[in-house]
Amino acid sequence: MLILAATPIGNLSDASPRLLQAMRSSEYIACEDTRSFKQLASALDVRFMAKLFSLHDHNEHSRLQELVEVARSHDLLVVSDAGMPTISDPGFNLVRACIEQEVEVTIIPGPSSVLAALAISGLPTDRFVFEGFLPRKSGERKSVFKKLLAEDRTMVFFEAPHRISDSLRDASEVFGQNHPAVVVREITKKFEQVTRGTLSELVRWAETEPKGEMVLLIAGMQPAEPDYDQLARQAIELSGTGIGLKQAVSELASKTGASKSVIYERALRQKA
Repeated sequence: MLILAATPIGNLSDASPRLLQAMRSSEYIACEDTRSFKQLASALDVRFMAKLFSLHDHNEHSRLQELVEVARSHDLLVVSDAGMPTISDPGFNLVRACIEQEVEVTIIPGPSSVLAALAISGLPTDRFVFEGFLPRKSGERKSVFKKLLAEDRTMVFFEAPHRISDSLRDASEVFGQNHPAVVVREITKKFEQVTRGTLSELVRWAETEPKGEMVLLIAGMQPAEPDYDQLARQAIELSGTGIGLKQAVSELASKTGASKSVIYERALRQKA
């Protein structure tokens, strides 16, 4: 079978017992960078006997069938340099190929910078969208942001430290200076930092040239607050046709999605 395994994203203590056991016992391991995997194994004091395959963006397609055949007859462990394989890391095409060829796929869950950053951001977590790495060029970044202007879910992006300042400026220009956002830096590491504020505040923060791995989270767009005073006036006018104020309020609330009780309260206040 194919076994996806999450590796630590910073703190080595986050390596799960299942990951350590799999590293020790696997005969075949596909890793994003064989040198990084050897360094990880050494840091975790894990002795492995597996045959290593490199699996990265530049060779994933050419190695697919070879690795599928390995997984068909043996257990093939797949790891990335940090975090969960397939999440902005190699592995997705291999998973899809195994599924198509009826090779079992399972997982050893663990650290994920996407979920970790989302959980501590303070932004809504019930619904979110992961957009991966932002484009390198400003125009392309703005285009991505503009396509997300109507997005009401929390948006999660990866960004490099040398581009975080420019990306925040582009986001501020598109979403507005006062739009809430969060940058999580060096998550699980010694200098972990969570910076919350408006996009304009984060632009000023980025002027300090922060270093390290970055996750940018931008709050989803919220619907505009209804103009309750206007709705109250409309309810009063509608009630003058003979249907009564409560019925008028009910109809307006149903059409607009506004709060019935607030419209009614404002209407009573205006009539007083």
